[in-house]
Amino acid sequence: MFKFKTPSNKTLEIMSEVAKGNVEKDYEASCIDKIKGLTGKEHVRMTSSGNNSIFIALSAVEGDIIIPDQGAWHGFKQIARFLNKNIITMKTDLGIINTDYLEDLDIADSSALIFTSFAGYSAEQDVRSICRYCENRNITTIEDASAGIGDNKNNLGKNSDIILASTGSPKMINVGSGGFISTDDEEVFKKTALPQKLSKTSQIVCSGIDNELNQVKDNLEVSLNATDYVKKHIPDAIHEDKRGLNVIIPNDDAKSICWDLKRTLSTDKSGFITTCPNYNRVKQKAICVEIKNLDYRCLEKEYLDIIIDEVTCRL
Repeated sequence: MFKFKTPSNKTLEIMSEVAKGNVEKDYEASCIDKIKGLTGKEHVRMTSSGNNSIFIALSAVEGDIIIPDQGAWHGFKQIARFLNKNIITMKTDLGIINTDYLEDLDIADSSALIFTSFAGYSAEQDVRSICRYCENRNITTIEDASAGIGDNKNNLGKNSDIILASTGSPKMINVGSGGFISTDDEEVFKKTALPQKLSKTSQIVCSGIDNELNQVKDNLEVSLNATDYVKKHIPDAIHEDKRGLNVIIPNDDAKSICWDLKRTLSTDKSGFITTCPNYNRVKQKAICVEIKNLDYRCLEKEYLDIIIDEVTCRL
């Protein structure tokens, strides 16, 4: 049986000790220092969830909210609607942002583009190009780096104006709850005092995040390498040449195949086989193998080969 990703034993032990009152340090302050180093941002706030981080970020935007047409997080649209923001949906290449498509949009001043580091978790965004384009047009970039934080290769989770993340399960910083938001623009936090108060988190959660931050770079690299291996051995995967944390394979019989795979590739908790169309992935029929959901011990070659064999024999 495959194992679903959970916080490390050390993380759980630390959180348990803090819950008992054995607090050795200010874990929130320690988290903030580490996140400043990872994101390169001057100002950081810890939050109670990734969605609360999004709420704070979008609350600070005065203009339109630009959202990808797929491959993002459905909470972007839900929260923007709740805040009565004008939403502009931009065309993408199966979730990948092409700034040429922004040229055709009528965008108000002081607007923001919100996106995830990886389109549908399957393909990294060209964040440098996105940020360069938006900076020249007074568009704020908000990057949900829940999956990209700790990237050493292309600095995902560093270049955008606002970097935010969830630290819930099964994210790269995997504690079960919590999140953060970071920026160099102090005005973001001056404008959003109330939602910040409503999204406070605890020293217990911060203690877990503090420990998980120590391994996030290594954990991300292991996950990226595992996904790359699977992509190379399953034919016709979407974005097969791009780094990602899952494998999406288009198929007209996706629903039936996924149902069968869920029985043969079972886990001890939630599964790692999902079905598209799904706004959070791609809006076409496809099988999605969520490598990011698996325990790191299940990212070794012997497990990955089982996944490859089970998927390819059904295509």
